[in-house]
Amino acid sequence: MKKHFVTFLSPGTLVSESTIKEIESWDTSKAVEMSKKIKERHAATPYGFYFSTRERGEKDLDSKQTEQSGTYYLGGEVLTLKQVKAKKDPNDRILISNMECNNWDKIVINKNSWKVTQPLRDGDVVI
Repeated sequence: MKKHFVTFLSPGTLVSESTIKEIESWDTSKAVEMSKKIKERHAATPYGFYFSTRERGEKDLDSKQTEQSGTYYLGGEVLTLKQVKAKKDPNDRILISNMECNNWDKIVINKNSWKVTQPLRDGDVVI
């Protein structure tokens, strides 16, 4: 048996809040529509989502994840480390340090809900 899911990510206090919903296929348009109905604590709404597929064989007691997409960000501004440094904003010193220490060349800043800054990794998409 194979099932597909979409996990919506919303700003949280220390970590992202997540809501998982079953979906027929990895349909980005459908997931964007579904995201509009998600509300988390403090009225937070999704900044992004990712797809996953779970499978279970006849003799398996539980399913296991067999595939996962990159993160689809619901808008946002993409900045490189060079661009963040060029702003010369003293408030960006921790962001710059995190980018350098973690080898993040690009970040995405999303303000759909509460402001979220995340690394933009290979396979991630800004819609």
